[in-house]
Amino acid sequence: MHRILALIERDVRKFMRSPTLIIVSMFFPLVQLVVLGYAFGGKIKELRVGIVDQDHGMPTVKLREMFGAVAANARTFETIEYADPRQAMRDLRDGRINAVLNIPPEFSRRVLAGTAPELALMEDNTDNFSVGALQGVFAELLRTYNQGGEDPRVPEGATLSVVELYPYVPYIQYLLPGSIVLAIFVSAMIGGGIIYIDDKARGLHEGYLVTPITKFELILGFNLSGAIKAFLAGLVLATLGSIIAGIPNPLDPVRLLKLLVVIVTTSLALISMMFMMMVRVSDPLVPRATFGVLNTLLFFPSGAVYPTNGFPAWMKAIAAVDPFTYAVHAFKSLLLKNTGLMAIAGDLGYLLIFTLLAMVVATVLFRRTL
Repeated sequence: MHRILALIERDVRKFMRSPTLIIVSMFFPLVQLVVLGYAFGGKIKELRVGIVDQDHGMPTVKLREMFGAVAANARTFETIEYADPRQAMRDLRDGRINAVLNIPPEFSRRVLAGTAPELALMEDNTDNFSVGALQGVFAELLRTYNQGGEDPRVPEGATLSVVELYPYVPYIQYLLPGSIVLAIFVSAMIGGGIIYIDDKARGLHEGYLVTPITKFELILGFNLSGAIKAFLAGLVLATLGSIIAGIPNPLDPVRLLKLLVVIVTTSLALISMMFMMMVRVSDPLVPRATFGVLNTLLFFPSGAVYPTNGFPAWMKAIAAVDPFTYAVHAFKSLLLKNTGLMAIAGDLGYLLIFTLLAMVVATVLFRRTL
Protein backbone atom coordinates (compact mmCIF):
# COMPACT_ATOMS: atom_id res chain seq x y z
CA MET A 1 0.00 0.00 0.00
CA HIS A 2 2.87 2.38 0.75
CA ARG A 3 4.35 1.71 -2.69
CA ILE A 4 0.99 2.46 -4.34
CA LEU A 5 0.63 5.67 -2.34
CA ALA A 6 4.16 6.65 -3.35
CA LEU A 7 3.24 6.22 -7.03
CA ILE A 8 0.09 8.27 -6.50
CA GLU A 9 2.03 11.00 -4.71
CA ARG A 10 4.64 11.12 -7.46
CA ASP A 11 2.04 11.49 -10.22
CA VAL A 12 0.09 14.13 -8.28
CA ARG A 13 3.28 16.14 -7.62
CA LYS A 14 4.25 15.94 -11.28
CA PHE A 15 0.77 17.07 -12.28
CA MET A 16 0.79 20.00 -9.85
CA ARG A 17 4.15 21.19 -11.21
CA SER A 18 2.57 21.72 -14.64
CA PRO A 19 0.09 24.64 -14.50
CA THR A 20 -0.55 24.30 -18.24
CA LEU A 21 -1.63 20.70 -17.82
CA ILE A 22 -3.92 21.66 -14.94
CA ILE A 23 -5.63 24.34 -17.02
CA VAL A 24 -5.95 22.07 -20.03
CA SER A 25 -7.39 19.12 -18.11
CA MET A 26 -9.73 21.02 -15.80
CA PHE A 27 -10.87 24.17 -17.58
CA PHE A 28 -10.61 23.50 -21.31
CA PRO A 29 -13.47 20.96 -21.26
CA LEU A 30 -15.68 23.93 -20.43
CA VAL A 31 -14.43 25.58 -23.60
CA GLN A 32 -15.36 22.46 -25.55
CA LEU A 33 -18.84 22.49 -24.05
CA VAL A 34 -19.47 26.11 -24.99
CA VAL A 35 -18.00 25.84 -28.51
CA LEU A 36 -19.86 22.63 -29.37
CA GLY A 37 -23.06 24.03 -27.93
CA TYR A 38 -23.02 26.99 -30.30
CA ALA A 39 -21.39 25.34 -33.34
CA PHE A 40 -24.56 23.51 -34.43
CA GLY A 41 -28.11 24.64 -35.02
CA GLY A 42 -27.72 28.40 -34.70
CA LYS A 43 -30.02 30.66 -36.71
CA ILE A 44 -28.23 31.57 -39.91
CA LYS A 45 -27.84 35.31 -40.41
CA GLU A 46 -26.08 37.91 -42.54
CA LEU A 47 -26.13 35.98 -45.80
CA ARG A 48 -25.28 38.10 -48.84
CA VAL A 49 -27.93 38.25 -51.58
CA GLY A 50 -27.30 40.08 -54.85
CA ILE A 51 -30.32 41.97 -56.24
CA VAL A 52 -30.62 42.47 -59.99
CA ASP A 53 -33.60 44.82 -60.50
CA GLN A 54 -34.54 44.99 -64.18
CA ASP A 55 -38.00 46.43 -63.53
CA HIS A 56 -37.86 49.47 -61.16
CA GLY A 57 -41.68 49.72 -60.96
CA MET A 58 -43.80 50.56 -57.91
CA PRO A 59 -44.57 46.89 -57.04
CA THR A 60 -40.83 46.29 -57.12
CA VAL A 61 -40.30 49.20 -54.73
CA LYS A 62 -42.71 47.57 -52.27
CA LEU A 63 -40.85 44.28 -52.57
CA ARG A 64 -37.50 45.98 -52.07
CA GLU A 65 -38.81 47.69 -48.94
CA MET A 66 -39.71 44.29 -47.54
CA PHE A 67 -36.18 43.09 -48.29
CA GLY A 68 -34.86 46.06 -46.35
CA ALA A 69 -37.09 45.26 -43.37
CA VAL A 70 -35.77 41.67 -43.25
CA ALA A 71 -32.18 42.91 -43.53
CA ALA A 72 -32.69 45.46 -40.74
CA ASN A 73 -34.62 43.27 -38.29
CA ALA A 74 -34.22 39.52 -38.77
CA ARG A 75 -30.83 40.11 -40.44
CA THR A 76 -31.12 36.75 -42.24
CA PHE A 77 -29.62 38.38 -45.32
CA GLU A 78 -28.26 41.67 -46.57
CA THR A 79 -28.83 42.88 -50.12
CA ILE A 80 -26.16 44.00 -52.57
CA GLU A 81 -27.18 45.93 -55.67
CA TYR A 82 -26.01 44.77 -59.10
CA ALA A 83 -26.60 46.56 -62.37
CA ASP A 84 -24.93 43.80 -64.39
CA PRO A 85 -26.45 40.29 -64.06
CA ARG A 86 -23.24 38.70 -65.36
CA GLN A 87 -21.17 40.33 -62.61
CA ALA A 88 -23.66 39.07 -60.02
CA MET A 89 -23.34 35.51 -61.35
CA ARG A 90 -19.54 35.77 -61.34
CA ASP A 91 -19.56 36.85 -57.71
CA LEU A 92 -21.99 34.02 -56.89
CA ARG A 93 -19.71 31.43 -58.50
CA ASP A 94 -16.65 32.86 -56.74
CA GLY A 95 -18.38 32.68 -53.34
CA ARG A 96 -18.56 36.42 -52.68
CA ILE A 97 -22.33 36.23 -52.28
CA ASN A 98 -24.74 33.42 -51.36
CA ALA A 99 -27.53 33.98 -53.88
CA VAL A 100 -28.78 36.26 -56.66
CA LEU A 101 -32.41 37.41 -56.84
CA ASN A 102 -33.37 38.51 -60.34
CA ILE A 103 -36.43 40.77 -60.76
CA PRO A 104 -37.41 40.50 -64.46
CA PRO A 105 -38.36 43.54 -66.60
CA GLU A 106 -42.08 42.67 -66.77
CA PHE A 107 -42.51 42.03 -63.04
CA SER A 108 -44.52 45.17 -62.15
CA ARG A 109 -46.76 44.87 -65.22
CA ARG A 110 -47.58 41.25 -64.41
CA VAL A 111 -48.24 42.11 -60.73
CA LEU A 112 -50.77 44.76 -61.75
CA ALA A 113 -52.33 42.44 -64.31
CA GLY A 114 -52.51 39.58 -61.79
CA THR A 115 -50.78 37.12 -64.14
CA ALA A 116 -48.52 35.34 -61.61
CA PRO A 117 -45.24 37.27 -61.90
CA GLU A 118 -42.16 35.23 -61.16
CA LEU A 119 -38.86 36.00 -59.43
CA ALA A 120 -35.71 33.96 -60.02
CA LEU A 121 -33.48 33.01 -57.07
CA MET A 122 -30.10 31.66 -58.17
CA GLU A 123 -28.43 30.09 -55.17
CA ASP A 124 -25.11 28.56 -54.20
CA ASN A 125 -26.45 25.15 -53.25
CA THR A 126 -23.07 23.83 -52.07
CA ASP A 127 -24.20 24.99 -48.61
CA ASN A 128 -27.55 23.33 -47.94
CA PHE A 129 -27.97 25.10 -44.58
CA SER A 130 -27.80 28.57 -46.12
CA VAL A 131 -29.96 27.53 -49.07
CA GLY A 132 -32.69 26.24 -46.76
CA ALA A 133 -32.61 29.44 -44.73
CA LEU A 134 -32.89 31.67 -47.82
CA GLN A 135 -35.69 29.66 -49.41
CA GLY A 136 -37.69 29.74 -46.18
CA VAL A 137 -37.28 33.50 -45.76
CA PHE A 138 -38.16 34.33 -49.37
CA ALA A 139 -41.16 31.98 -49.38
CA GLU A 140 -42.53 33.67 -46.23
CA LEU A 141 -41.72 37.11 -47.64
CA LEU A 142 -43.67 36.42 -50.85
CA ARG A 143 -46.62 35.06 -48.88
CA THR A 144 -46.76 38.37 -47.02
CA TYR A 145 -46.32 40.30 -50.28
CA ASN A 146 -49.23 38.44 -51.90
CA GLN A 147 -51.69 38.80 -48.99
CA GLY A 148 -55.13 40.21 -49.69
CA GLY A 149 -58.40 38.65 -50.77
CA GLU A 150 -59.27 35.01 -51.28
CA ASP A 151 -56.90 32.72 -53.08
CA PRO A 152 -57.93 32.48 -56.75
CA ARG A 153 -58.05 29.23 -58.68
CA VAL A 154 -55.19 30.46 -60.85
CA PRO A 155 -52.33 32.03 -58.84
CA GLU A 156 -52.09 35.76 -59.40
CA GLY A 157 -49.44 36.70 -56.84
CA ALA A 158 -45.68 36.72 -57.25
CA THR A 159 -43.97 33.34 -57.16
CA LEU A 160 -40.36 32.35 -56.63
CA SER A 161 -38.50 30.17 -59.12
CA VAL A 162 -35.43 28.61 -57.48
CA VAL A 163 -32.43 27.93 -59.69
CA GLU A 164 -29.62 25.86 -58.14
CA LEU A 165 -26.22 26.87 -59.44
CA TYR A 166 -24.60 23.47 -58.85
CA PRO A 167 -25.77 19.84 -58.79
CA TYR A 168 -27.10 18.49 -55.51
CA VAL A 169 -24.34 18.42 -52.85
CA PRO A 170 -24.65 15.52 -50.36
CA TYR A 171 -23.56 16.24 -46.82
CA ILE A 172 -20.55 13.90 -47.17
CA GLN A 173 -19.23 16.20 -49.89
CA TYR A 174 -19.95 19.22 -47.70
CA LEU A 175 -17.86 17.63 -44.90
CA LEU A 176 -14.96 16.59 -47.15
CA PRO A 177 -13.08 19.96 -47.11
CA GLY A 178 -13.13 20.05 -43.31
CA SER A 179 -11.96 16.43 -43.15
CA ILE A 180 -8.97 17.24 -45.37
CA VAL A 181 -7.98 20.17 -43.14
CA LEU A 182 -8.45 17.98 -40.05
CA ALA A 183 -6.12 15.31 -41.51
CA ILE A 184 -3.48 17.98 -42.15
CA PHE A 185 -3.95 19.29 -38.61
CA VAL A 186 -3.51 15.83 -37.06
CA SER A 187 -0.22 15.39 -38.94
CA ALA A 188 0.85 18.89 -37.90
CA MET A 189 -0.05 18.13 -34.28
CA ILE A 190 2.07 14.99 -34.33
CA GLY A 191 4.96 16.36 -36.40
CA GLY A 192 4.96 19.86 -34.94
CA GLY A 193 4.07 19.07 -31.35
CA ILE A 194 4.25 15.53 -30.01
CA ILE A 195 7.42 14.39 -31.80
CA TYR A 196 9.21 17.67 -31.06
CA ILE A 197 8.39 17.48 -27.34
CA ASP A 198 9.29 13.77 -27.21
CA ASP A 199 12.69 14.53 -28.76
CA LYS A 200 13.30 17.13 -26.07
CA ALA A 201 12.25 14.70 -23.34
CA ARG A 202 14.60 11.98 -24.66
CA GLY A 203 17.56 14.32 -24.97
CA LEU A 204 17.72 14.20 -28.76
CA HIS A 205 17.08 17.92 -28.91
CA GLU A 206 20.41 18.60 -27.16
CA GLY A 207 22.28 17.54 -30.29
CA TYR A 208 20.85 20.47 -32.24
CA LEU A 209 22.04 22.95 -29.65
CA VAL A 210 25.74 22.10 -30.03
CA THR A 211 25.70 22.77 -33.79
CA PRO A 212 26.28 26.20 -35.37
CA ILE A 213 22.82 26.15 -36.99
CA THR A 214 20.77 29.30 -36.29
CA LYS A 215 17.42 29.45 -34.55
CA PHE A 216 15.59 30.36 -37.75
CA GLU A 217 17.20 27.49 -39.63
CA LEU A 218 16.13 25.10 -36.89
CA ILE A 219 12.54 26.34 -36.97
CA LEU A 220 12.47 26.29 -40.77
CA GLY A 221 13.85 22.76 -40.87
CA PHE A 222 11.32 21.55 -38.30
CA ASN A 223 8.48 23.24 -40.18
CA LEU A 224 9.43 21.87 -43.59
CA SER A 225 9.85 18.31 -42.33
CA GLY A 226 6.50 18.48 -40.55
CA ALA A 227 4.85 20.13 -43.57
CA ILE A 228 5.95 17.25 -45.80
CA LYS A 229 4.14 14.75 -43.58
CA ALA A 230 1.08 16.99 -43.34
CA PHE A 231 1.11 17.46 -47.12
CA LEU A 232 1.09 13.70 -47.72
CA ALA A 233 -1.86 13.27 -45.34
CA GLY A 234 -3.81 16.04 -47.06
CA LEU A 235 -3.01 14.71 -50.53
CA VAL A 236 -4.19 11.19 -49.70
CA LEU A 237 -7.45 12.42 -48.16
CA ALA A 238 -8.11 14.92 -50.96
CA THR A 239 -7.79 12.26 -53.67
CA LEU A 240 -9.32 9.23 -51.96
CA GLY A 241 -11.93 11.34 -50.14
CA SER A 242 -13.05 12.91 -53.44
CA ILE A 243 -13.54 9.46 -54.94
CA ILE A 244 -15.42 8.14 -51.89
CA ALA A 245 -17.62 11.25 -51.55
CA GLY A 246 -18.48 11.22 -55.25
CA ILE A 247 -16.93 14.54 -56.25
CA PRO A 248 -17.38 14.94 -60.06
CA ASN A 249 -14.14 14.33 -62.00
CA PRO A 250 -12.10 13.71 -58.83
CA LEU A 251 -8.84 13.16 -60.73
CA ASP A 252 -9.09 16.22 -62.98
CA PRO A 253 -5.40 17.25 -63.32
CA VAL A 254 -6.13 21.00 -63.35
CA ARG A 255 -8.16 20.81 -60.14
CA LEU A 256 -5.56 18.52 -58.55
CA LEU A 257 -2.86 21.12 -59.23
CA LYS A 258 -5.01 23.80 -57.57
CA LEU A 259 -5.64 21.46 -54.64
CA LEU A 260 -1.90 20.89 -54.27
CA VAL A 261 -1.38 24.64 -53.86
CA VAL A 262 -3.99 24.78 -51.07
CA ILE A 263 -2.65 21.63 -49.37
CA VAL A 264 0.91 23.01 -49.30
CA THR A 265 -0.25 26.40 -48.00
CA THR A 266 -2.46 24.83 -45.33
CA SER A 267 0.28 22.42 -44.23
CA LEU A 268 2.78 25.25 -43.77
CA ALA A 269 0.27 27.37 -41.84
CA LEU A 270 -0.78 24.62 -39.41
CA ILE A 271 2.71 23.22 -38.79
CA SER A 272 4.02 26.75 -38.14
CA MET A 273 1.17 27.34 -35.72
CA MET A 274 1.98 24.13 -33.81
CA PHE A 275 5.67 25.00 -33.48
CA MET A 276 4.78 28.49 -32.31
CA MET A 277 2.56 26.99 -29.59
CA MET A 278 4.94 24.21 -28.53
CA VAL A 279 8.35 25.86 -28.88
CA ARG A 280 8.57 26.60 -25.12
CA VAL A 281 6.78 23.46 -23.90
CA SER A 282 8.83 20.70 -22.25
CA ASP A 283 6.17 18.46 -20.71
CA PRO A 284 5.32 15.66 -23.21
CA LEU A 285 1.81 15.39 -21.76
CA VAL A 286 0.84 18.93 -22.74
CA PRO A 287 0.50 18.41 -26.54
CA ARG A 288 -1.48 15.23 -26.00
CA ALA A 289 -3.80 16.97 -23.55
CA THR A 290 -4.31 19.99 -25.80
CA PHE A 291 -5.02 18.01 -28.95
CA GLY A 292 -8.74 17.55 -28.32
CA VAL A 293 -9.21 21.13 -27.18
CA LEU A 294 -7.38 22.59 -30.18
CA ASN A 295 -9.37 20.32 -32.45
CA THR A 296 -12.63 21.67 -31.00
CA LEU A 297 -11.50 25.29 -30.83
CA LEU A 298 -10.18 25.41 -34.41
CA PHE A 299 -12.26 22.88 -36.35
CA PHE A 300 -15.87 23.59 -35.37
CA PRO A 301 -15.81 27.43 -35.63
CA SER A 302 -14.28 27.17 -39.13
CA GLY A 303 -17.55 26.43 -40.91
CA ALA A 304 -16.50 22.87 -41.70
CA VAL A 305 -19.72 21.33 -40.34
CA TYR A 306 -22.11 24.31 -40.13
CA PRO A 307 -22.09 27.79 -41.74
CA THR A 308 -20.38 30.52 -39.75
CA ASN A 309 -23.42 32.75 -40.39
CA GLY A 310 -25.23 30.77 -37.68
CA PHE A 311 -22.61 31.50 -35.00
CA PRO A 312 -22.81 34.09 -32.20
CA ALA A 313 -20.54 37.11 -32.50
CA TRP A 314 -17.75 35.71 -30.29
CA MET A 315 -17.50 32.54 -32.40
CA LYS A 316 -17.43 34.62 -35.57
CA ALA A 317 -14.45 36.45 -34.06
CA ILE A 318 -12.67 33.11 -33.58
CA ALA A 319 -13.52 32.11 -37.16
CA ALA A 320 -12.08 35.38 -38.48
CA VAL A 321 -8.57 34.57 -37.18
CA ASP A 322 -8.76 30.77 -37.40
CA PRO A 323 -6.55 29.39 -40.23
CA PHE A 324 -8.96 26.46 -40.47
CA THR A 325 -11.66 28.86 -41.73
CA TYR A 326 -9.64 29.97 -44.74
CA ALA A 327 -8.38 26.48 -45.56
CA VAL A 328 -11.90 25.03 -45.39
CA HIS A 329 -13.28 27.81 -47.61
CA ALA A 330 -10.52 27.26 -50.17
CA PHE A 331 -11.10 23.50 -50.31
CA LYS A 332 -14.88 24.00 -50.58
CA SER A 333 -14.44 26.41 -53.48
CA LEU A 334 -12.22 23.98 -55.39
CA LEU A 335 -13.97 20.70 -54.57
CA LEU A 336 -17.62 21.76 -54.63
CA LYS A 337 -17.55 24.64 -57.12
CA ASN A 338 -14.34 23.99 -59.13
CA THR A 339 -13.45 27.70 -59.06
CA GLY A 340 -10.14 29.23 -60.06
CA LEU A 341 -7.31 30.31 -57.78
CA MET A 342 -8.40 33.95 -58.01
CA ALA A 343 -11.58 33.07 -56.10
CA ILE A 344 -9.48 31.84 -53.15
CA ALA A 345 -6.65 34.36 -53.40
CA GLY A 346 -7.72 35.94 -50.10
CA ASP A 347 -7.63 32.54 -48.35
CA LEU A 348 -4.16 31.73 -49.69
CA GLY A 349 -2.90 35.21 -48.79
CA TYR A 350 -4.10 34.89 -45.20
CA LEU A 351 -2.55 31.42 -44.79
CA LEU A 352 0.80 32.61 -46.14
CA ILE A 353 0.87 35.69 -43.90
CA PHE A 354 -0.16 33.52 -40.94
CA THR A 355 2.73 31.13 -41.73
CA LEU A 356 5.31 33.93 -41.81
CA LEU A 357 4.07 35.49 -38.57
CA ALA A 358 3.97 32.13 -36.79
CA MET A 359 7.53 31.31 -37.89
CA VAL A 360 8.79 34.70 -36.74
CA VAL A 361 7.15 34.30 -33.32
CA ALA A 362 8.45 30.72 -33.00
CA THR A 363 11.97 31.89 -33.85
CA VAL A 364 11.82 34.65 -31.23
CA LEU A 365 10.54 32.25 -28.56
CA PHE A 366 12.97 29.45 -29.40
CA ARG A 367 15.80 29.03 -26.84
CA ARG A 368 19.18 27.57 -27.67
CA THR A 369 19.55 26.45 -24.10
CA LEU A 370 18.27 23.45 -22.16
